[in-house]
Amino acid sequence: MTRPFRFGVNLLDPAPADEWRAKCRRAEELGYDVILVPDHLGLPAPFPALVAAAQATERPRVGTFVLNAGFWNPALLAREVATTDALTGGRLELGLGTGYVRAEHETAGLPYGSPRERVDHLERTVAELDRLLGSDDHRPRPAQSRVPVLIGANGDRMLRLTARHADIAAFTGARPGDTPGTLDPLTAEELDERVARYRALAEHRAAPAELNLLIQLVAVADDPEPVLRPLLERQPGLPLKRAVALPIVLAGPLEDVVAKVRAQRDRYGFTYLTVLEPFMEAFAPVMARLREESA
Repeated sequence: MTRPFRFGVNLLDPAPADEWRAKCRRAEELGYDVILVPDHLGLPAPFPALVAAAQATERPRVGTFVLNAGFWNPALLAREVATTDALTGGRLELGLGTGYVRAEHETAGLPYGSPRERVDHLERTVAELDRLLGSDDHRPRPAQSRVPVLIGANGDRMLRLTARHADIAAFTGARPGDTPGTLDPLTAEELDERVARYRALAEHRAAPAELNLLIQLVAVADDPEPVLRPLLERQPGLPLKRAVALPIVLAGPLEDVVAKVRAQRDRYGFTYLTVLEPFMEAFAPVMARLREESA
């Protein structure tokens, strides 16, 4: 049975209390199911921002998309997770990743580590969170019996970790770029291979995970080129037609974008889509049309 669609928005811009609450309420009005925050220096601190989001809204769940495990000690993180879940009334979804911006670790005075070391730390973090939050002796206690875990992954070892532990398997649709801290988009065929690899690793699961894709650009317009221009400038040699075809890009007239979302659900299994804050309004008609069709 196909899961119903869910839609999340990743809020990126810090704001005073009234503005933060207002944009969280706007996300709820537009129909988003999950209000999310990332974990980067210079952006909102995740857990207080999520508590404020939950206080300002009634329906959406709240989550991290995704925590940089390298910033966190597992025992202290367990305390933050349990407290935030309790204060949000059991609405928390915990997104985890390895982190990919070396400069942020250097600014924070934290080791960055090799790719292997970063995955090792994430693996230890996931195991410790399972142990601590799964114990009746842990204080504070979360409101949920299990806080859903999302893991953002692309490489083989991360996909293996995701297959073992994640309730939500999140695909970035991109790989680290040549410039530190950047990501290069995957083609549809490359994403085919990554999703197939995950499915092979997840064959043992008693229940399938929800599959998520982070959408990087949304341009619901007859001419999406102005919105896609920054991507085209970062990717020399990428023609507009190929950019529109990338899985992480939703661009074109409304009916074309809606059709692409349905097609990617059928092709990859993505039923949970996350968009970035700059595209929160632009994506709203797509959500509305998809929900009309499934009503």
